[in-house]
Amino acid sequence: MAIALRSSIVVLYTHQAQNKKNQILRVSSLPPPINASIVQQNHVRFNGFVQKSLSLAFSTALALGISLSGVQSVEALVGVNKPEMLPKEFTTVIDIAGFLSAGQEKRLIQLIEDLEKDTGYKLRILAQNYPDTPGLAIKDFWQVDDRTIVFVADPTFGNILNFNVGSLVDLEVPRNFWSRISGKYGNMFYWKEKGEDASIEAAVKAISYCLKEPVGPNNCSEVL
Repeated sequence: MAIALRSSIVVLYTHQAQNKKNQILRVSSLPPPINASIVQQNHVRFNGFVQKSLSLAFSTALALGISLSGVQSVEALVGVNKPEMLPKEFTTVIDIAGFLSAGQEKRLIQLIEDLEKDTGYKLRILAQNYPDTPGLAIKDFWQVDDRTIVFVADPTFGNILNFNVGSLVDLEVPRNFWSRISGKYGNMFYWKEKGEDASIEAAVKAISYCLKEPVGPNNCSEVL
């Protein structure tokens, strides 16, 4: 009877010891406790990093004149404001990069003047090599408004044709028109073969033709 009792005690002790060991193993296999303050700090750092990255990308895109709808796109040329790079006298074509000859610049100015008389839309051309740009200073210089198209010719990132369009222009001209112009006349193969000036002149002629078309479902459907 004593032997049977001792055996039962040994079995019970062994069972309890095994249960305790299993509990220790289960606890040790759990992930370490989460420190709430560390999680919050990391969350803030991550959000800050994302916001800074997006702000930088957004500002760079706007500084290059990438097509966005509304005057806000020009107002947001943050970080680039060099009025000293503007000409002393008013002109609708500013060729800082030197892409155009004097004769080409004169022809474009006349074309832009005729377009404004016929349609009321204001086309303005800035030829640059970023970051050499007057940036935000062009807004006041050109009195940019909802009827203004700011055409930025800049080959820095490949496609040379970039547009900022006013809200009234955006209502009447299909948005894909601007991407089609860029795709046809602004791609690197085109302007490297024919020259930056050829890309600019071809784009201006296509814009002029589009804006003079009657407003309708098929206006600006072709890029000449």
